[in-house]
Amino acid sequence: MIWQKAVAILIGYGFGLFQTAFIIGKLNHIDIRDYGSGNSGTTNAMRTLGKKSGFITYFGDMFKAVLALLATYFLFSKSCDGHQFLIALYTGFGVILGHNFPFYMNFRGGKGIAAFSGLVVGLLIFDWKFFAFGFVIFFGTLFITKYVSLSSLVLMFCFFIEMIVFGQLKMIHGLHDTDRPEAYILAFILMALSFIRHRENIKRLLSGTERRIGSKKEEKNE
Repeated sequence: MIWQKAVAILIGYGFGLFQTAFIIGKLNHIDIRDYGSGNSGTTNAMRTLGKKSGFITYFGDMFKAVLALLATYFLFSKSCDGHQFLIALYTGFGVILGHNFPFYMNFRGGKGIAAFSGLVVGLLIFDWKFFAFGFVIFFGTLFITKYVSLSSLVLMFCFFIEMIVFGQLKMIHGLHDTDRPEAYILAFILMALSFIRHRENIKRLLSGTERRIGSKKEEKNE
């Protein structure tokens, strides 16, 4: 199954290279990375080009992950029977790598939260729990704290915890018992990558200088 995992990552990376904010910026004759936080993601697109561009960016980055998962799901429907949940995680990992580190943009992309949300939506093929818990966790944290960055980090941390808890309780439909350790490792890598990409946000959260949603300037989250 090694080659299927490698192909899943490559397919995911290919889908991740579709940089919605970068494309919208070029249509407006700018490089989105020269403005705001310097990231090619939802928050920076919204801050720089307006709410409409921000929403288009989010859904574009989210759907590319969903499409990538569907592509590998059908591609490996027979050869990876019983292991498709793990293949989906590898695909999502590839999408986030492509989104965060696009080779044609000198590896300067976004922070991967919109793409990760697409992974969670795509996992509805197998199980509803990650989507339901993720929705409540993200928007619940956002409602309480008004920090997009903190909500994103809490979402990633809880996804890692959920993967272990649901996995150990054998409550993840489609996750083969032998794949559980690998799934936990992938979830941890996704969480760690998110924290690394949000390191400046973390510094501002700790110092109390991170801006809340609704303030004059939005967080430099994506």
